Amino acid sequence: MRLFIALNFPERVRRAVWESAAAVRDLGLPVRWVPPDAMHLTLKFLAEVPDAREPDLKTALRRAGQGAKPLPLSLGGFGVFPDFQRPRVIWLGIEPDPALELLQHRVEAEFSPLGFPPEGRPFRPHLTLGRPERDARPRDFAALERSLAEIDHRETVLVESLELMRSVPQGGGVVYQVRHSERLP
Repeated sequence: MRLFIALNFPERVRRAVWESAAAVRDLGLPVRWVPPDAMHLTLKFLAEVPDAREPDLKTALRRAGQGAKPLPLSLGGFGVFPDFQRPRVIWLGIEPDPALELLQHRVEAEFSPLGFPPEGRPFRPHLTLGRPERDARPRDFAALERSLAEIDHRETVLVESLELMRSVPQGGGVVYQVRHSERLP
């Protein structure tokens, strides 16, 4: 199974984000857009994991979420990684928050002993909105920076659970399934 740890958002929030980005999608850029039902905040990517390891992963998820409280996350500001000349990810930002950073650190700490080393780069919370096609060229994105700057989508959402997710490839895309959910008390 291809697995990751994530925070999911209510459908109304994902739908509002999708609608906010409509003008950018309408530009006809060579981008694979993430549908609203697939938007999430990844805390840790685990990659391919044998089914037999799932009980250990659930235990680690439970320990990571112990003592954490529901998180009010502030969404706002659109951008790209790494830059506008050659974007690899188009995203909506999530304001850094000490409680979110602590939760992400606890996920890293609980999963590291299970053979999932900590991420080598800093945690930059975001919702991925799209990924450019492999054959896209820099000139294809000439209007992207200006278009993203024109979007004004800001809201705060309360996230109340930490989830073990499975990524299942299906014709033309990926479907995400919740394998296990831990309520943030």
